[in-house]
Amino acid sequence: MEGRPVQDSIITLSQIMQPQDANIAGNIHGGVIMRIIDNAAGFAGARHAKTNVVTASIDRLSFHHPVFIGDLLITRSSINMVGNSSMEIGVRVEAENIISGQKKHIASAYLTFVALDELGKPKKIQPLILQTNEEKRRNEEAIDRKKIRLRERIKEEEHQKAGKTT
Repeated sequence: MEGRPVQDSIITLSQIMQPQDANIAGNIHGGVIMRIIDNAAGFAGARHAKTNVVTASIDRLSFHHPVFIGDLLITRSSINMVGNSSMEIGVRVEAENIISGQKKHIASAYLTFVALDELGKPKKIQPLILQTNEEKRRNEEAIDRKKIRLRERIKEEEHQKAGKTT
Protein backbone atom coordinates (compact mmCIF):
# COMPACT_ATOMS: atom_id res chain seq x y z
CA MET A 1 0.00 0.00 0.00
CA GLU A 2 1.50 3.30 -1.09
CA GLY A 3 1.89 6.03 1.51
CA ARG A 4 0.72 9.63 1.44
CA PRO A 5 2.70 12.70 2.53
CA VAL A 6 1.48 14.81 5.44
CA GLN A 7 0.99 17.86 3.21
CA ASP A 8 -1.64 16.05 1.12
CA SER A 9 -4.13 15.94 3.99
CA ILE A 10 -3.64 19.28 5.75
CA ILE A 11 -6.92 21.11 6.32
CA THR A 12 -7.41 24.77 7.21
CA LEU A 13 -10.89 25.90 8.26
CA SER A 14 -11.88 29.48 9.06
CA GLN A 15 -15.13 30.66 10.58
CA ILE A 16 -16.40 33.94 12.01
CA MET A 17 -17.70 33.46 15.54
CA GLN A 18 -21.35 34.51 15.85
CA PRO A 19 -23.57 35.51 18.81
CA GLN A 20 -25.20 32.05 18.86
CA ASP A 21 -21.73 30.58 19.55
CA ALA A 22 -21.23 32.63 22.73
CA ASN A 23 -22.19 32.70 26.37
CA ILE A 24 -23.70 35.78 28.03
CA ALA A 25 -20.24 37.29 28.59
CA GLY A 26 -19.52 37.20 24.86
CA ASN A 27 -16.96 34.38 25.07
CA ILE A 28 -17.31 31.57 22.58
CA HIS A 29 -18.33 28.29 24.22
CA GLY A 30 -15.54 25.74 24.48
CA GLY A 31 -17.93 23.14 23.09
CA VAL A 32 -18.36 25.15 19.89
CA ILE A 33 -14.60 25.27 19.47
CA MET A 34 -14.38 21.54 20.24
CA ARG A 35 -16.90 20.78 17.48
CA ILE A 36 -14.89 22.82 14.98
CA ILE A 37 -11.68 21.07 16.07
CA ASP A 38 -13.34 17.67 15.65
CA ASN A 39 -14.57 18.62 12.16
CA ALA A 40 -11.16 19.92 11.07
CA ALA A 41 -9.42 16.77 12.32
CA GLY A 42 -12.05 14.52 10.75
CA PHE A 43 -11.66 16.20 7.36
CA ALA A 44 -7.88 15.73 7.49
CA GLY A 45 -8.33 12.09 8.49
CA ALA A 46 -10.83 11.39 5.72
CA ARG A 47 -8.59 13.14 3.22
CA HIS A 48 -5.67 10.89 4.21
CA ALA A 49 -7.62 7.64 4.52
CA LYS A 50 -9.90 8.27 1.53
CA THR A 51 -12.77 6.81 3.55
CA ASN A 52 -15.12 7.67 6.43
CA VAL A 53 -13.39 8.23 9.75
CA VAL A 54 -14.73 8.53 13.31
CA THR A 55 -13.37 10.12 16.45
CA ALA A 56 -11.92 7.53 18.83
CA SER A 57 -10.49 9.91 21.42
CA ILE A 58 -9.29 13.38 22.19
CA ASP A 59 -5.91 12.99 23.86
CA ARG A 60 -5.48 16.57 24.94
CA LEU A 61 -7.28 19.83 24.41
CA SER A 62 -5.81 22.95 25.97
CA PHE A 63 -7.41 26.40 25.78
CA HIS A 64 -4.93 29.28 26.11
CA HIS A 65 -7.08 32.38 25.47
CA PRO A 66 -10.78 33.18 25.08
CA VAL A 67 -12.42 33.69 21.69
CA PHE A 68 -14.99 36.45 21.22
CA ILE A 69 -17.96 37.20 18.97
CA GLY A 70 -16.63 38.56 15.68
CA ASP A 71 -13.26 36.79 15.90
CA LEU A 72 -12.13 34.72 12.94
CA LEU A 73 -11.43 31.22 14.23
CA ILE A 74 -8.75 29.47 12.17
CA THR A 75 -8.02 25.75 12.58
CA ARG A 76 -5.15 23.91 10.95
CA SER A 77 -5.11 20.13 11.16
CA SER A 78 -2.54 17.62 9.99
CA ILE A 79 -1.79 13.95 10.44
CA ASN A 80 0.94 13.25 12.99
CA MET A 81 0.98 9.45 12.95
CA VAL A 82 -0.75 6.56 11.21
CA GLY A 83 -1.25 3.05 12.59
CA ASN A 84 -3.14 0.20 10.93
CA SER A 85 -6.59 1.77 10.93
CA SER A 86 -6.11 4.69 13.29
CA MET A 87 -4.30 8.00 13.08
CA GLU A 88 -3.41 10.86 15.37
CA ILE A 89 -4.31 14.28 14.07
CA GLY A 90 -3.02 17.50 15.56
CA VAL A 91 -5.11 20.66 15.43
CA ARG A 92 -3.87 24.18 16.12
CA VAL A 93 -6.50 26.87 16.66
CA GLU A 94 -5.97 30.62 16.32
CA ALA A 95 -8.36 33.51 16.80
CA GLU A 96 -7.89 36.65 14.73
CA ASN A 97 -9.43 39.99 15.55
CA ILE A 98 -10.32 40.99 11.99
CA ILE A 99 -10.26 44.72 12.83
CA SER A 100 -6.83 44.87 14.47
CA GLY A 101 -5.37 41.83 12.68
CA GLN A 102 -4.05 40.50 15.99
CA LYS A 103 -3.85 36.69 16.11
CA LYS A 104 -3.65 34.52 19.21
CA HIS A 105 -2.95 30.81 19.52
CA ILE A 106 -5.99 29.85 21.55
CA ALA A 107 -6.04 26.05 21.60
CA SER A 108 -4.26 22.87 20.60
CA ALA A 109 -5.60 19.34 20.47
CA TYR A 110 -4.57 15.81 19.56
CA LEU A 111 -7.33 13.52 18.33
CA THR A 112 -7.32 9.86 17.34
CA PHE A 113 -9.53 8.81 14.45
CA VAL A 114 -10.30 5.36 13.07
CA ALA A 115 -10.91 4.71 9.38
CA LEU A 116 -14.00 2.64 8.58
CA ASP A 117 -14.95 0.49 5.62
CA GLU A 118 -18.40 0.34 4.02
CA LEU A 119 -19.63 -1.98 6.80
CA GLY A 120 -18.46 0.32 9.58
CA LYS A 121 -15.49 -1.89 10.48
CA PRO A 122 -11.93 -0.59 10.98
CA LYS A 123 -10.12 -0.33 7.66
CA LYS A 124 -6.38 -0.49 7.02
CA ILE A 125 -5.08 2.82 5.75
CA GLN A 126 -2.00 3.87 3.84
CA PRO A 127 1.09 4.86 5.81
CA LEU A 128 2.27 8.41 6.33
CA ILE A 129 5.26 9.70 4.39
CA LEU A 130 7.31 11.99 6.61
CA GLN A 131 9.32 14.52 4.61
CA THR A 132 10.45 17.26 7.00
CA ASN A 133 12.20 17.29 10.35
CA GLU A 134 9.09 18.90 11.85
CA GLU A 135 6.89 16.05 10.55
CA LYS A 136 9.34 13.49 11.95
CA ARG A 137 9.37 15.23 15.35
CA ARG A 138 5.57 15.36 15.47
CA ASN A 139 5.41 11.67 14.49
CA GLU A 140 7.81 10.66 17.28
CA GLU A 141 5.81 12.66 19.83
CA ALA A 142 2.59 11.03 18.59
CA ILE A 143 4.12 7.58 19.02
CA ASP A 144 5.06 8.51 22.61
CA ARG A 145 1.47 9.69 23.29
CA LYS A 146 0.11 6.43 21.85
CA LYS A 147 2.31 4.41 24.21
CA ILE A 148 0.98 6.44 27.15
CA ARG A 149 -2.63 5.90 26.03
CA LEU A 150 -2.03 2.14 25.75
CA ARG A 151 -0.52 1.99 29.26
CA GLU A 152 -3.50 3.94 30.63
CA ARG A 153 -5.94 1.62 28.88
CA ILE A 154 -4.23 -1.43 30.38
CA LYS A 155 -4.44 0.16 33.85
CA GLU A 156 -8.15 0.88 33.36
CA GLU A 157 -8.80 -2.71 32.29
CA GLU A 158 -6.91 -4.01 35.34
CA HIS A 159 -8.97 -1.75 37.62
CA GLN A 160 -12.18 -2.96 36.02
CA LYS A 161 -11.17 -6.61 36.45
CA ALA A 162 -10.40 -5.91 40.10
CA GLY A 163 -13.83 -4.31 40.52
CA LYS A 164 -12.49 -0.82 41.09
CA THR A 165 -13.89 2.33 39.53
CA THR A 166 -11.86 5.30 38.34
